Amino acid sequence: MSDAVMFWTGWGLTGIFSAFLLLASVAPKLARHASAVDPMGKFGWDPELVVTIGIIEGVCVLLCLIPPTAVVGLILLTGLLGGAIATQWRIKQPMFSHVLFGVYVGVAMWGGLWLRSPDLRSLIPLQLG
Repeated sequence: MSDAVMFWTGWGLTGIFSAFLLLASVAPKLARHASAVDPMGKFGWDPELVVTIGIIEGVCVLLCLIPPTAVVGLILLTGLLGGAIATQWRIKQPMFSHVLFGVYVGVAMWGGLWLRSPDLRSLIPLQLG
């Protein structure tokens, strides 16, 4: 695959998953929508934290979109997703649809950065075949 194709495929993957996180996860938290607030008690979290979690998540995603801060943003987002995974696992949610959802998002986000960053590809070489 050419460098240009990898670069634009990486930005496409990053863009799709960033838009998903911002629209489906961050926005409802910032708006205090019932779909974000109501599950907080079930998860064992204070519902008042929903906006704070939304701000943290939004900042992480925005950092992922800025090339000089993308790695730091993804490291922070990975930590946030790890907390979500642990929370889902703790309350015994279904493994493949709920618990591992954060893994799927994280792999897609890291994959997008890996595709668009030659520096990351040289640091983490992937050899198939």
